[in-house]
Amino acid sequence: MKGTISNYRRGRRTQKTNQAVIIVEKVKNREDAEKLVGKKVEWIAPGKNKTKISGKISSAHGNKGAVRALFETGIPGQALGKQVDII
Repeated sequence: MKGTISNYRRGRRTQKTNQAVIIVEKVKNREDAEKLVGKKVEWIAPGKNKTKISGKISSAHGNKGAVRALFETGIPGQALGKQVDII
């Protein structure tokens, strides 16, 4: 399953770079998003080293099917708007 990193989880003046909001393909409501909680998420960096940052879906975010994911380390800004694999 594929998803797109929408943004970091953030407040008015802070952002948590190890937490992200992900929009998942073919998920349109909160009930479907809550079924994904606990699944693994992986982002693979472009370039020759193919650095892999993995995380876990922690909860649904909003009513339109987005989810929150908690990553091991902070994800870089170049990951925003890119695809992730949901396993």
